[in-house]
Amino acid sequence: MRIVNPTFGLAAAGGPKVELKPVNWATDAIALVSNSKPNARELLAGIREKLGAFRPIDNIEFLAKNSASQPAPADVIEKVAANYRGALLAIAD
Repeated sequence: MRIVNPTFGLAAAGGPKVELKPVNWATDAIALVSNSKPNARELLAGIREKLGAFRPIDNIEFLAKNSASQPAPADVIEKVAANYRGALLAIAD
């Protein structure tokens, strides 16, 4: 069997350039995004607790995808882009 990926080597269509700034993991707002598999929320809760040892956690919030087999809905992606400087995605089971 031969599998061909027609997009290999092609550059993605470019939009406007956005200047990225480094995330300050000690103070910036962080989204913890669950893929909705079992134990993903628990994994993220543990990460949030560990982060609380060296930073305030009042601006670290949980979000979730509807299904692990589907991409995140546009509204979740837009919320992360508009409100958080960093995001961690849990892929657990």
